[in-house]
Amino acid sequence: QVWQIRLDMHLLNHDGNITDAASIAGIVALCHFRRPDVSVQGEEVTVYTPEERDPVPLSIHHMPICVSFAFFHQGTYLLVDPTEREERVMDGLLVIAMNKHHEICTIQSSGVVMLLQDQILRCSKITAVKVTEITELIQKALENDQKARKEGGKFGFAESIPNQRITAFKMESAAVDTNDVEQQAGEIIAKADPPSEVFASPVLHTPGTAQIGEGVESWGDLEESEKEEAAEEEGESEAAAFECEKVETEDTSTLRETKSDEPIVLSDSEEEEVVILEPQELPRKTR
Repeated sequence: QVWQIRLDMHLLNHDGNITDAASIAGIVALCHFRRPDVSVQGEEVTVYTPEERDPVPLSIHHMPICVSFAFFHQGTYLLVDPTEREERVMDGLLVIAMNKHHEICTIQSSGVVMLLQDQILRCSKITAVKVTEITELIQKALENDQKARKEGGKFGFAESIPNQRITAFKMESAAVDTNDVEQQAGEIIAKADPPSEVFASPVLHTPGTAQIGEGVESWGDLEESEKEEAAEEEGESEAAAFECEKVETEDTSTLRETKSDEPIVLSDSEEEEVVILEPQELPRKTR
């Protein structure tokens, strides 16, 4: 039988580098957690309540801590622990998880930057120093918490916030003077450098008929390839119309085909006499 432990993290505030903060919060929570003490006799397992026996900590051999590096200008500059604004403009991110024994647990790279071997080695050396510092801070905080619990003093997250407020980072509302806003804005605009080019209206110069913005000379004009296709289509349509007209004239001068079992009466307008033809004597087409 084993213990099943689930670790849930709730994000209260985010100002960048949430991976490092989550790794520190997770490992501290596991180190601070105490499970009920148990005893095993044969196949019988006894779980003791906190009143019967003091809970015991988990068996954690090392603390993997994540350290994030942000890269700018295709790896020319690197920055440890980037903020939320810096993450918006960075080219790539490298996260290295390491313990205080300088053992790398995981490496994750993301973004559009290609890192060299020297850059990764440099980041690993920085990670070793940062992980040692953070691990010492975590151990010191855990020792202070355990000492406070034994002495019966104040401990826990709520007690560590000044004035018993969880919203300690909340800023008080302050009045803002808006009387000279227009004058200040005019001074800022006057001191600013003018733009290199000024357009009265947005114009997008692109070939074709699908344009956005103000119409230019090519508005509505067809390209050379489009003109050739239009000419070919027009030629084909004229040829088709000529064939249709030719077929119609032939059909008007040709009599309809008749069934073989019906006689046809032909009339000669000059001699005004009627000629009756038998079906076997009837030609296929008679003009």
